[in-house]
Amino acid sequence: MEATRLLLIEDDVQMAELLGRFLCQEGMTVAHVTRPSQAMKALDAEPFDLVVLDLSLPEMDGLMLCRKIRERSDVPIIISSARTDLDDKLTGLENGADDYLPKPYDPRELMARIKTVLRRRGRSETEAEEPQSRFRIDEEGTLIYFDGTPLKLTLAEYEILKLMLKHPNRTISRADIANSIESHRFDSGVESINILVGRIRKKLDPEHFDTFIQTVRGIGYRFDEH
Repeated sequence: MEATRLLLIEDDVQMAELLGRFLCQEGMTVAHVTRPSQAMKALDAEPFDLVVLDLSLPEMDGLMLCRKIRERSDVPIIISSARTDLDDKLTGLENGADDYLPKPYDPRELMARIKTVLRRRGRSETEAEEPQSRFRIDEEGTLIYFDGTPLKLTLAEYEILKLMLKHPNRTISRADIANSIESHRFDSGVESINILVGRIRKKLDPEHFDTFIQTVRGIGYRFDEH
């Protein structure tokens, strides 16, 4: 299933970068614009699953922009604003917003609001239909995120954990692991795989070594997140 496509309309670039990074880590695709004119062009150019809209914008007040978006699209809208007056909230909802989230807020609350709005609109995302993974692989950045935080892995550790994440609940032999990771020299011996897996275990859970990776005696390892 495709990732949720979100349009973030926010003139605070620093805040937008933080939110965008968090939402991308949660598996969403985020397009960011700072001006209403850019937002309307973006909405004309491609479909979005949801809009997060600030109210204090250049060119046009966010409440007016909300009304203009609603006149031409039924895309779900969450208003995110430091304006907390009841009148602003009521006007935003009357203008077609699906939710109103006052600033400041924890990005996790925004994520929860997004899921609620999408469910209510019948546009459930991947996480709503499948068991949600605590891991996310960023192959371009050679990173693996655990609960939204990048793990500090060596290249060999990254390749082993990525292999396991792509084959959950399946026993993978030490030889297969050694042959599958480019950074590992086969003449290093499969026993070195045990050392690397041990390091990964400590980084995932320093207190319980087999929380995610179980040893299959005489064969290799199996990754089980749930």
